Amino acid sequence: MQRKNFTEVAEFIFLGFSIFGNHQITLFVVFLITYIFTLTGNIIVITVICIDCHLHTPMYFFLSMLSSSETVYTLVIIPRMLSGLIFYNQPISLGSCATQMFFFAMLAINNCFLLTVMGYDHYVAICKPLRYTVLMNKGVCARLVCGSFGTGLVMAVLHVTAMFTLPFCGTMVDHFFCDIYPVMKLSCIDTTVNEIINYGVSSFVIIVPVVLVFISYILIISSILKIPSVEGRKKTFATCASHLTVVVVHYGCAAIAYLKPKSENAIEKDLLLSVTYTIITPLLNPVVYSLRNKEVKDALCRAVGRISS
Repeated sequence: MQRKNFTEVAEFIFLGFSIFGNHQITLFVVFLITYIFTLTGNIIVITVICIDCHLHTPMYFFLSMLSSSETVYTLVIIPRMLSGLIFYNQPISLGSCATQMFFFAMLAINNCFLLTVMGYDHYVAICKPLRYTVLMNKGVCARLVCGSFGTGLVMAVLHVTAMFTLPFCGTMVDHFFCDIYPVMKLSCIDTTVNEIINYGVSSFVIIVPVVLVFISYILIISSILKIPSVEGRKKTFATCASHLTVVVVHYGCAAIAYLKPKSENAIEKDLLLSVTYTIITPLLNPVVYSLRNKEVKDALCRAVGRISS
């Protein structure tokens, strides 16, 4: 009954990068170019993996799923962000905001667990090579991907349901998309329960994957150190370097963004951090896996050769 005492809010307005004033056009150009590279890179990775039979392995299947998830993830956020840099104070309805938050949370959590699955795949390939084809058969791979997606789906439903049962008084979102904490600040009532839910879910989807990846790499390193030749150790570790690079950046940004104490005076820092995990991190995936991975580069060369011939 308390809800009737509040004025019903029908839409929000993103403040976005308004604090950067005249630099917004420059930001638009930089973000647009980065977004084009991100989309192009992820689409190339997905296409090359699909058409090249040499890449039809569990590792590249998981990579294609991660690239697909990252592509949709950026589509949910970046086009509206770019539009906001040109056309100021664009409104978004509560329904659209809830939809954006749902897909953002679901895909971000999905990406966290896909990276964990890829770590497990490296562990099996290096520590149990003779049983690899049995342990990582098509059924197991499909279940691991579905498990990652299902976890993201459940957590996103929990987040959005808890958020949009709140009454809202404010309309100005101090962000460029419907992220959880900036929207929560607009509530008319105490949000302690929601903050606990947010912190609990964030801790689960960051700490659990980090611990699992950490355990995988301890076992991987212990196996690598048993390889007698230096060249063999280097070659084996090189197969994990791309994944490890993406893992450090991805989980590092997520932990700083969602596990650190919130400060009202850190708007610029929070915006720049959000740019990192919504724009830079999705670009990192195709760049790292393309430039550091010989098999992907060779497959790309074969694909280009077939097109040009």
